[in-house]
Amino acid sequence: MSQETHNFQAETKRLLDLMIHSLYSNKDIFLRELISNASDALDKRRFAALTEPAIAEDNLHIRLDVDTPTRTLSIRDNGIGMTKEDLVNNLGTIARSGTKEFLEQVSKSDAQSRPDLIGQFGVGFYSSFLVANQVTVVSRKAGTTLAHKWVSTGDGSYTIETVDDAPVGTTVSLLLKPANDDEGIGDYTNTWTLRQLVQKYSDFVAYPIITQQRKAPTGDGDDKTIEFEDKTLNSMKAIWMRPEKEVTDEEYQQFYRHLTHDWHDPAGRVLTKIEGTIEARALLFVPSTAPRDLFRPDMSRAGVHLYVKRIFILDECTELLPNYLRFVKGVVDAEDLPLNVSREVLQSNGQVRVIKRQLVKKTVEWFAKKLTDDRAGYEALWKEFGAVLKEGLLHTPERNEKVLDLVLATSVQKTGSLISLQEYADACKPEQEAIYYLTSPTADLALNSPHLEAFKAKGIDVLIFTDPVDEMWLQDNHEGFGGKKFVAADGSDVKLPEGEEAKKATEENKATFADLLSAVRASLQDDVKDVRLSDRLTNSAACLISDKGDMTPQMERLMRLSGQNVPRTKRILEINPTHPAVLKLQERCKSDKDSSGFKDLTTLLYGQALLAEGGHLENPAAFAKLVTELMARA
Repeated sequence: MSQETHNFQAETKRLLDLMIHSLYSNKDIFLRELISNASDALDKRRFAALTEPAIAEDNLHIRLDVDTPTRTLSIRDNGIGMTKEDLVNNLGTIARSGTKEFLEQVSKSDAQSRPDLIGQFGVGFYSSFLVANQVTVVSRKAGTTLAHKWVSTGDGSYTIETVDDAPVGTTVSLLLKPANDDEGIGDYTNTWTLRQLVQKYSDFVAYPIITQQRKAPTGDGDDKTIEFEDKTLNSMKAIWMRPEKEVTDEEYQQFYRHLTHDWHDPAGRVLTKIEGTIEARALLFVPSTAPRDLFRPDMSRAGVHLYVKRIFILDECTELLPNYLRFVKGVVDAEDLPLNVSREVLQSNGQVRVIKRQLVKKTVEWFAKKLTDDRAGYEALWKEFGAVLKEGLLHTPERNEKVLDLVLATSVQKTGSLISLQEYADACKPEQEAIYYLTSPTADLALNSPHLEAFKAKGIDVLIFTDPVDEMWLQDNHEGFGGKKFVAADGSDVKLPEGEEAKKATEENKATFADLLSAVRASLQDDVKDVRLSDRLTNSAACLISDKGDMTPQMERLMRLSGQNVPRTKRILEINPTHPAVLKLQERCKSDKDSSGFKDLTTLLYGQALLAEGGHLENPAAFAKLVTELMARA
């Protein structure tokens, strides 16, 4: 048969140029696409052999052959092959997919016997022109005797002719462009380069991907003999596809190290299978130690690798796990997903959300089980990842109330031990309606805070939170936990139970200390919002509290760290009417409240209250000078 020349039926040369030069951002992707097509062809032959035993083949494989002198790379499979009409229809029409048609034909077949096919767009083949000046396809369909050759330089046309003696299957031969780092074109005649690409994109293809590799020379001198041997480039071991009971812990650990390059063993794994409107499998790992870039959004990378039918698609798939689980590593392998046409970007839709919900559910359940079954192990993980997990409690679309069950905090009553919210709630007296907490830069600083004195005296526990995110989620959480609201121990709305005698004493003190409160308020009007008597102090002379609705010092600090110019919020100064220093100040107030000496004493009272909670003085040198002068006068 003479050679025939055809024009591409669906698109012009301009559109083909656009696809070749703009569709794929990474030129290495061409090998993934051609291997995917070859894998599809092998699946089709295996499926067809169920009803046509004569075309069965026991040694289904994909072969990569390199001819270095001519710079030719061939991808050959012994799959179903194509007729002339198939070549014209599938390769001569852009965006026509033989795979898609085949799936439509077998849609009514038994799901157990239906093959898994990758190509859904009919454009992956054209990625060949990213790296090749000319593409030649020779194909012979199983069960036929004629083979045909299709040739194109990507100029908008192609030729097709009959050839002799071609084996069953398809061979795609690429006349490669010169390697060029600036254009992102590698040396695809290099066996090591091919091995790297196969292991990255196609390692878990179910069929062996074979190439010929040089063996070590034998003999001496001029008698050295160079021999070649076949080498399988892919592992074909998609560990997530195997039943968990058939995989050893060591195999999982080896896969984790291969996936993450983290040489610490993972703390645990999460395996899940999604069935229904969408089918997918996932194998996720929880690391035992936090990466150094965990809190660097500009450096931290998503840990989920996305596969579609065991073909690698993305290594940083941010759409499949929320940001508060960014430390989780693993793979998700879906049967079908809404990728963009170049299969480099995952399009968000209902299927993606279904997978994401399942992954989040299973991961949070794993942490909950760890908390119950291995408390010491969970506490170690909480110290590594607790601050990130609590980002899931922020008032965002990703908010997950189930993370509340995972939260641990330092207990004041239990001498700094970590307890859960449920454990706190279970230990509360029936009349306690709030979960009291205190945020602080460190637990040691909070444990010695004057704000806790009344709580300790009354036997009421307080939880200490030390992560920056705590200030935000605690203020956002209006529902509380277990029917109890979150109340800040250093807030103005703390209402601790008190007896009738204590209430009577409070009323009497208001009258007794009215002049002192007024004088201190006038003296510190530039620093405080109000001055009042305290019922939360037992040992300290004074403390500062935040008024309801005002920004807390911790929130101010966070805002400033983020680069925002936040005005200083005046707070309320509470003084202890039973403290000797306050009683002496009361005496001084009666005699010379308008003197500079009284002003100095109130400044000292305010400064020590600020320092006691870990705050920062605006003018430390002036405060130190004042302390020195008062010491000299004493």
